[in-house]
Amino acid sequence: MLINKLLPFVEKYTDSLNTELTQSSPGMTLSKSQKFWLGFCITGIILTSSINWAAFSRISVGLYKTTALSWMFRHSKIAWEHLFHLSLKIIFKVYCITKGVISIDDSDKKRSKCTTTIFGVHKIKDKSTGGFCMGQGLVFLVLITPKLSFPIGYAFHIPDPKISEWTKEDKKLKKAGVPKSERPKKPVRSEEYPTIPMIAKALLKIFVEKHPEIKIEAIVADALYGNAEFMDEASKIAGNAQVISQIRYNQNILLKSDKKSVETYFKNIQPIQKTIHVRGGKEVVVLIKSARIHVCAHKKKRFVIAIKYIGEKDYRYLAASDLTWRYPDIIDAFTLRWLVEVFIQDHKTNEGWGNLTKQPDEDGSYRSLTLSLLVDHCLLLHPDQVASINNKLHARTVGSLCDTVKVDCILSFVEQIIHSDDPESHFKQISVFLKEHFVKANDSQKHMNLNSWGNYQSAPSLKYKAFC
Repeated sequence: MLINKLLPFVEKYTDSLNTELTQSSPGMTLSKSQKFWLGFCITGIILTSSINWAAFSRISVGLYKTTALSWMFRHSKIAWEHLFHLSLKIIFKVYCITKGVISIDDSDKKRSKCTTTIFGVHKIKDKSTGGFCMGQGLVFLVLITPKLSFPIGYAFHIPDPKISEWTKEDKKLKKAGVPKSERPKKPVRSEEYPTIPMIAKALLKIFVEKHPEIKIEAIVADALYGNAEFMDEASKIAGNAQVISQIRYNQNILLKSDKKSVETYFKNIQPIQKTIHVRGGKEVVVLIKSARIHVCAHKKKRFVIAIKYIGEKDYRYLAASDLTWRYPDIIDAFTLRWLVEVFIQDHKTNEGWGNLTKQPDEDGSYRSLTLSLLVDHCLLLHPDQVASINNKLHARTVGSLCDTVKVDCILSFVEQIIHSDDPESHFKQISVFLKEHFVKANDSQKHMNLNSWGNYQSAPSLKYKAFC
């Protein structure tokens, strides 16, 4: 795929970003070259599925050098800290968004074993092998609205090295049979290394402060966020919004003066068979048990729901902070949590974060991540996507929109050749560049044309050996 000029919808997007920046911070603006560079990078990410200056230079047919693209990324005075939330304001205006449900999740980005310059790299669990590898940890907030779902917050997570070392040593001592009283105490967590739930709360607070016009109806997250501190504080930050998470099967609840596990308590309750609409669409039959009960670890009542899909062996246990909701509404809201997984998959596959994001240090990681998320926002403003939503049709997938952009770039490039002053000369010039930079004449190890050929036949002096 080749770029000769920005597509109209990308150019309109960068102009809108500049307008929002000027209105929100008088005196600040994006220069003409900054706007073009930003639009060029967004288009380059879509075409190459990577954030790679060398690849961007090639698809520009050598018009923009790798060093120039990298210099803009590193040294140009772009208001990086404002771009993402200004982009959100554009989306809210275009689609008249006023409310939504926030889904929170964390994800990992694998890195090389010998990485030393990329920000925040640490040992992570490799889900595909069950072992460990080096990588970056990310926390995402995704807003799910009646029309669209898109990222509204992001940050890197780095575990506290002192606590990681203590945990490793504590496991060894515990395995060796050393009693807890004789093992070293857990060190105090440094403020420089917040936990994933702490990061999620900070991101939530930033979003609420920057976008007070958006009503948060609920916050949904997996079991990692199912503790009292997170649920209570997140609800308070979001204007007493409902917070729905999961608790463990062995979590203790208090019934009068009787303490027992959640699993034990619900064993004696007859389930209700009910048909629910998963994310407002597909109908699924589930078994449900529910109760407003005191959860010991939370030191207060929660609306606890035991839910099991037909065919599953075990129940899972949802916990909701607001006791005034009905259980069908809590379940319906929690089914939306899966959409953050879809976003993460799109982000890695189509928005440049899955391949060749090698920019070093903290600025390199945050800026490249910002660029890839701006791609997600920009694609929401593609004319085909806007038309689908406004005409109450199904929204287009990120992959199909990327394919459309690629076709548009080809047609735009061909159109430029046709309308040039000397189409034939222009075409030959581009052909030479493409053959030099896109086609590599690698030496094959399969063929023997320059290698010596052996003497693969009988030796006359050894004929008598045939009769031995």
